[in-house]
Amino acid sequence: MQDIFDTIQNWMQVNQPFATATVIKTWGSSPRPIGSTLLINQDMEMAGSVSGGCVEGAVVKAAMDILETGAPQILKFGVSDEEAWAVGLSCGGAIQVFVEPFPAFAKMEAERQIWPALQQAFNNNEACILVSQLDAGTGKHLLVYPDGRTLGSLPATWSKAALVAYNERKNQLLDTDEGQYFVQVFPRKSQLLIIGAAHITTDLVRLGNWYDFETIVIDPRGIFANKTHFPDPPHQLFVDWPVEVLPNFTLDAYTYAVLLSHDPKIDDQALHLLLHSEVAYIGALGSRRTQQKRVKRLTDAGFSEEQIARIHGPVGVDINAQRPKEIALSIMGEIIKVQHAYS
Repeated sequence: MQDIFDTIQNWMQVNQPFATATVIKTWGSSPRPIGSTLLINQDMEMAGSVSGGCVEGAVVKAAMDILETGAPQILKFGVSDEEAWAVGLSCGGAIQVFVEPFPAFAKMEAERQIWPALQQAFNNNEACILVSQLDAGTGKHLLVYPDGRTLGSLPATWSKAALVAYNERKNQLLDTDEGQYFVQVFPRKSQLLIIGAAHITTDLVRLGNWYDFETIVIDPRGIFANKTHFPDPPHQLFVDWPVEVLPNFTLDAYTYAVLLSHDPKIDDQALHLLLHSEVAYIGALGSRRTQQKRVKRLTDAGFSEEQIARIHGPVGVDINAQRPKEIALSIMGEIIKVQHAYS
């Protein structure tokens, strides 16, 4: 939903009622992943997508009825091979789409509070999880925060399932004795921690910004941190040692770290912190020989084989990269591969 956040804000400002259609289940080669959202207002204007064009027409037609009655629906579609080819797929699939009026227009006060809370979370880059009841026809929801706080009309007991989905980094359809629910994870913007300022760093920052990461560069060497020219600057730049900076960040499953300093005193200091954390990715620049020396130093420092194996070194997808921008591309490719491993 973050990608259509501006449209939601615009329609809310003019008090334009609209429905949301969300992909809640897929089979085969579906055009859009679970959690993809389409907005449809009363004028049949659209934002977002649930199928890349295959079933949008039918979803819009259903949304008009849903906006009239206020009763959510689950729509089921099969995507033929011919339709799949039209959106760049090699074969067809099937999807389920949940269509409902946007909670901000609900009659229940607890439901209307969902949107302002979501808006605040998005604006503050704060993670949250939305639980939607699918089969009661009432459009009940629960907004859950990683610290356990809840808001909405569903029982707070659903926070446990929401937090499981958050930790698994995965939108989930749940069939339970109490009914069917969809859990949608809205993570904060992923952090890209780059240790060391150099030519590769400038290109990696550019890519990180482009792919919507919060880019943070850390380098205690002032001549590198202050003299490196960033055509596309990082969100934050620290002229400090990793041990002085990293503890101030949330080193969780939405954090990705890359070591580029070429200086073991700097890189190893960062690794000693990162290997004890839950960051999703740790990449380290250097040749295979450099990686072997790094492994020995970490082994001597008491790190286990399992911990050391978390390091992607040499860093990046093997594309025979030579120039700094090519190396940065290979690193970003590997990060995105890890990022979407949970989709």
